[in-house]
Amino acid sequence: MKWPTSKQNADLERELRADLELEEEEQRESGLDAEAAKHAALRAFGNPLLIREQTRSTWGWDWLDSLWRNVRYGVRTLMRAPAFALVAIAVMTLGISTNVAMFTVVRNVLLKPLPFQEPERLIQLYEQLGNGARPFSYVAGGMYAAWKSDMPSVEQMGVYGTDSNNLSDDGGQLPERIRSAYGSWDLFTTLGVQPELGRSFTKDEDKHDAPGTVMLTHSLWMRRYAGDRNIVGKIIQLNSQPYTVVGVLPAWFMYPDTETQLWTPIYHEQDPKAMASPEIHNYFVIARLKPGATLSQALSEVDTVTKRVQQSSSSRFVSKNANARSMLEGVVHGARTQLYVLFGATGCVLLIACLNVANLLVARSASRRKEISIRASLGGSRWTLLGEQVTESVLLALAAGAIGIPLAWAEVRWLMVAKPDMARIHSAQMDGTVILFAVGIVILCAVLAGIIPSMTLLRGPLLENLQEASRGSSKGLSAARLRKALLVTEVAVTMVLLVSAGLLLKSYRQMRSVDIGCTTQNVLTMRVGLPDAIYKTDQQITAFYSQLIERIRVLPGVTAAGISTAMPGQGYGGDTPFSIPENPSLGQNQHVAMLRGVDPGYFKSVQIPLKQGRFFEDRERLKNARSVIVSESFARQFFPNGDALGKHIQSGEFGNFPEGGFEVVGIVGNTLWHLDEQEGPTMYLPLYYGGWNSATIAVRADHNVESLALPVQKLIAQIDPNLPVADVLTMEQSLGKATMDANVTSMLVLAFAVISLVLAAVGLYGVLSYLVTQRTGEIGIRMALGAQRQDVLRQMLVDGLRPALLGVVVGLGASAACVQLIRSMLYGTKPLDPAVFASVTGLLLAVAAFACFLPAWHAARLDPMQALRNE
Repeated sequence: MKWPTSKQNADLERELRADLELEEEEQRESGLDAEAAKHAALRAFGNPLLIREQTRSTWGWDWLDSLWRNVRYGVRTLMRAPAFALVAIAVMTLGISTNVAMFTVVRNVLLKPLPFQEPERLIQLYEQLGNGARPFSYVAGGMYAAWKSDMPSVEQMGVYGTDSNNLSDDGGQLPERIRSAYGSWDLFTTLGVQPELGRSFTKDEDKHDAPGTVMLTHSLWMRRYAGDRNIVGKIIQLNSQPYTVVGVLPAWFMYPDTETQLWTPIYHEQDPKAMASPEIHNYFVIARLKPGATLSQALSEVDTVTKRVQQSSSSRFVSKNANARSMLEGVVHGARTQLYVLFGATGCVLLIACLNVANLLVARSASRRKEISIRASLGGSRWTLLGEQVTESVLLALAAGAIGIPLAWAEVRWLMVAKPDMARIHSAQMDGTVILFAVGIVILCAVLAGIIPSMTLLRGPLLENLQEASRGSSKGLSAARLRKALLVTEVAVTMVLLVSAGLLLKSYRQMRSVDIGCTTQNVLTMRVGLPDAIYKTDQQITAFYSQLIERIRVLPGVTAAGISTAMPGQGYGGDTPFSIPENPSLGQNQHVAMLRGVDPGYFKSVQIPLKQGRFFEDRERLKNARSVIVSESFARQFFPNGDALGKHIQSGEFGNFPEGGFEVVGIVGNTLWHLDEQEGPTMYLPLYYGGWNSATIAVRADHNVESLALPVQKLIAQIDPNLPVADVLTMEQSLGKATMDANVTSMLVLAFAVISLVLAAVGLYGVLSYLVTQRTGEIGIRMALGAQRQDVLRQMLVDGLRPALLGVVVGLGASAACVQLIRSMLYGTKPLDPAVFASVTGLLLAVAAFACFLPAWHAARLDPMQALRNE
């Protein structure tokens, strides 16, 4: 197919001119003068322009020629109204960029397969603890061994756990405490991961008595060792022990999270008794299904093996049930709801943006009714005019897409910084699928923005628009009714976004203001980890903690100080199954409680109140540590009438030592391990009982507690110069970090809601301004006949607020349904919170009234005579 040549166009023009001249000559021969013959020839011949178009339509390239003409006409039209074009492009750009950015994140985090070999065959296996209260819980080493030996549907299986290690160079220089993981030698073959440099662990290296080996992540290799390709084979120090670097993992490998810096063999790191025990639940298990095997088949097998292990054991601390899910689900389950909520919010913004542009185009179409009618009378077909209208919206969408797609990538990069802990967020990239989605969004914007105003061209005879443009015709108001309908939809969608944002904000404020059970002001925390190679015995660990805390308490400005294995509000911190000999009503069911090791001064240092009994005493160390303190919720849940004092608890983590279990000597107030989790039963054992080589120091001062960070670190260095600290944060900073996800999500939804509110307000203003313009003559007549200005003001306000009120009613119903989708994200807030719904309704109506007031006031100030002259 070729583009038409100038010769072909010239030939067509000559033929048409010759035919017309021949017709004129025939008319002159019939007796008409030259002027009359010319007009008669045109009437007989027909519209030359229409004939030219019809002739060209028989040529195969006519549609391309028409498209090019439409594009040129659309560009000229938009250039004649630059303000309109810029506003429309800006609104569309906002909708396109946010949707493409969120789709990029959703695709890479939730939809894209994991970057492992045949990821659809990878599953995660779990134990169920607490009678199913924790369906996806940690796995005991002994249970993993039983699964691995007797699951026919599984091809390979590996186990891993997380920890923190003290890392230094071979000579002990530059110590730092880093997040690490340990995995079985076959974990990486199960995942199908090959190191970028060197190799993975061997079976012989994954033994407790083997020499230490380590694999570095790519980020640690680049950060600490400057990408030295000779790092393989070199010695580094982990917890004051030599480890040989055997490999460097690829840059894309960020599992189980972005904070993990290195890997060690699990059986080398862990106590062999712990790895063989079915009672100590500390690990995660990944399995690769055989070809053709299914998740349900693996779930049946793992549950059967678990029941068999439990039945063959006399311990209450062995799980009765197991669970399984795909590895992708295990990785992203925490981010799924948040991302879908944000994606839905961006979809609402896109819809509102398209409706606003459609409103602008409806107004332009209405103002050009006379022009369109004249062109129709000159032979322009309905579909030709429709093509020009749609081309205009396509040009706007293309311009918005050209700006919005690069802007979307900037938004993705910002989201990576704002939500760094989100699983797989750092792997987000714009691939071919994202580009196709972006193209689809641009097309959708063009269709939504263009087809609605074009509906006026498909309804009724085009020549009637000349009558609609004439004085006194009411048909010109049909476009205003269409704009009102669009506005109702805008207000309804805005209502949904505002209600969702209000609920999330209230939830976030509830979360930040919740009482976690202890003081959070002027409390500094930092974490230390004692290497096993140096602190080999419980006596050495106890001596370090007691010496350190005594020195800290005499520092100037220190009000109180204590040590705990986990602080309130700072995360999970570990739990343990337990039994109570004096409460046989618990039966053989397995129960789980949070477990903390604390020094005698801990409760006073963070002001956890004592409800009954006493705190630990300094004499309760090592073999003399026979006491346990429980929380109020523990006493209420597991002891009749909360009478826990003097009773005993046997812990699965510590066996039956001391004989008969630990005696309950105190009951303290409840604390939260995470702000969005309900208080759970907690038990506290003496830190000086031994066994805890990692703990958090809490220092309280009257004011300016941050200034104590350096003095405390210097005290630690005086006791052990090679011991690094980590997570030096105030309690308030730590809580802010814990609520960062909720904060970012609520702020983003609020931002989208505010944008939608502004767009809805602009739409209201535009609709009423358009109504005032259309009804200028009517207003002038009414005022000339005696209508008061306040009556005109009231009537115009009613006309403007009517679609807003209808939109609010529709939006209330839609909001009541939509907020159920974010129920799981709310803390201390009901989905149908009346205060939020009332506040949003009042805000939306107030903004609508303000947007309507200006054009209504302008209408009331019209000069009747001037209005009639203009009409």
